[in-house]
Amino acid sequence: MTVKDKRTITYNRQGFDDSELLSIYRQILKPRLIEEKMMILLRQGKISKWFSGWGQEAISVGTVIGMKKEEYIFPMHRNLGVFTTREIPLNRLFAQFQGKMSGFTKGRDRSFHFGTQEYNIVGMISHLGPQLALAGGVALASNIRDEKKATIVFTGDGGASEGDFHEALNVASVWDLPVIFAIENNCWGLSTPSKEQFKCEQFIDKGIGYGMEAVQVNGNNILEVITTVRALAEKMRKDPKPVLLEFMTFRMRGHEEASGTKYYPEGIQDQWEEFDPLTNYTNFLKKEGILTNDIEEGYRKEIKKEIQDGLDIAYAEEEIVPDIEAEYKDLFSPYEQVVKEASGDRTERRFVDAIQDGLRQSMEKYDDLIIMGQDVADYGGVFKITEGFVEQFGKDRVRNTPICESAIIGAGLGLSIAGMKAVVEMQFADFVTCGFNQIVNNLAKMHWRWGQNADVVVRMPTGAGAAAGPFHSQSNEAWFFHTPGLKIVYPSSPHEAKGLLSAAIEDPNPVMFFEHKYLYRSIREEIPNDYYTIEIGKANTIVSGNDLTIITYGLGVHWARDYASNQTGLSIEILDLRTLLPLDKEAIYAAAKKTGRVIVLHEDCMTGGIGGEIVALISENCFEFLDAPVTRVASMDTPVPFVEQLEKQFLPKDRLDEAIEKLMNY
Repeated sequence: MTVKDKRTITYNRQGFDDSELLSIYRQILKPRLIEEKMMILLRQGKISKWFSGWGQEAISVGTVIGMKKEEYIFPMHRNLGVFTTREIPLNRLFAQFQGKMSGFTKGRDRSFHFGTQEYNIVGMISHLGPQLALAGGVALASNIRDEKKATIVFTGDGGASEGDFHEALNVASVWDLPVIFAIENNCWGLSTPSKEQFKCEQFIDKGIGYGMEAVQVNGNNILEVITTVRALAEKMRKDPKPVLLEFMTFRMRGHEEASGTKYYPEGIQDQWEEFDPLTNYTNFLKKEGILTNDIEEGYRKEIKKEIQDGLDIAYAEEEIVPDIEAEYKDLFSPYEQVVKEASGDRTERRFVDAIQDGLRQSMEKYDDLIIMGQDVADYGGVFKITEGFVEQFGKDRVRNTPICESAIIGAGLGLSIAGMKAVVEMQFADFVTCGFNQIVNNLAKMHWRWGQNADVVVRMPTGAGAAAGPFHSQSNEAWFFHTPGLKIVYPSSPHEAKGLLSAAIEDPNPVMFFEHKYLYRSIREEIPNDYYTIEIGKANTIVSGNDLTIITYGLGVHWARDYASNQTGLSIEILDLRTLLPLDKEAIYAAAKKTGRVIVLHEDCMTGGIGGEIVALISENCFEFLDAPVTRVASMDTPVPFVEQLEKQFLPKDRLDEAIEKLMNY
């Protein structure tokens, strides 16, 4: 079969009556006419950027028609037809393009970088791969709740080169998730041709490697698209399994209009113009006697009027007036914590037991809470925190995952989009680097961008002290401290660990929950047996004193207490931050003002650590109350070494004495 044969469009109207064929025509015409108008507006400078799906409309329109309205679609740059076929009002769509308040992101993001629960659409971020895993999370929710829903997620022949593509397809296959992974093979990734993107001849060749069905269709044949998507979706509703669906098409215009197409071989656009989906479908309907010139002209007039009316409404809307309070307010989903006070009998528990209690009681409280992570099911996790959970809650809710941090964090976000809760365990906090993008660009930004909360807790077994070397001992909380939209919790005792973990799971916003591995089995105290929570964002004064304040968290609390307990002539105040985001600034200021001498102690490296921010806050807000410079005591600016004596040298504990003596003698 020649390349031309594969492009040739032959329509099979079986199962389509005349009225549906006309309806399909109107739906594929609409995004094309919007495209025409956008090109004019772009030249006039009335919009700033445009990603064109010209020539690929059959894919966008056809997939929406093939899916049910209540099923989620995850589109990309060139899928205008998804939004129009889901019947989003054009004035809102145009307001989104122009950065107006009635758009979907309140001017905070552009073009199709948005989602909407009203229309069951979840838009992309500029990092193309992560949305594939989100679709898997939505599909997982369907399986767990036996909703018998399919979902479809788009990527391109360029985006399919990303590691997220492999992770998402692998997880979907292992878990039998009802996802259609739609690859728009349009021959180009920006200016890079397919032959420089992948070595295989076609993407359906990858299906066997994932153990999933792989189907290829002519993406310019709208009836073939509709028929194929309908059949695949109906099949997976009855027998949930993923499918790789490759749409063969061509990108007629540049990656975005400003980039142009000068790199295209001469004549290639003319060759593909012959297979234009709108032109071919128009000619087919006219040949069948279904579409007349009068009907066509009538549709064009109606749609052009709808476009102009939508533009008029969007243009008439006032420009956004910046509001500082609103920007901060929208970082998180509205939530007012109601603390559940501790009561009842108490039992002595280790730190690790307290974490286990908090998880178990939260699983009992929330039927829609899912735990995911490597080896967390039958094995109970490497630290045995989820041991016995499978017997109590089942493997649907306590899920072993492949080694794929990005996909699992993304799946957790997908569960949240579908209205569920997720706790995702990083086997070691160090491994979070492989899922970093999902956290800082999806979990943290989604509510601020378009109002979708991310009800995900990422558990982070962290820290040194066990001679585990540079890849199992890092303190990496500062990486996330810089990211608006996250909450960071870091308990130092069993009582705090249970209460704060339960509170983190209650909170519908993304929480990074750090658990120091050294503390797991080295400390114990009596804690309530029943469910309770502790306020997130509230520091705790561990010891009161008048001569010196030590502000710290995690293992640093125990270093500070050890030092203070061995001092008879020095009255030391110890403030345990407990929550790093949001910081309890008032408690920090009060502790600093009380003694006038402050040490900020943490296990993380000195440079770029959280201590630097705390020092700055105290210096800016408490300067007149200080009797000496605010001092940091932190680990060395090196990776964490393996050998015990080197690790001891790396950690700041043995430098605390010298720092305090220097500060007191200032």
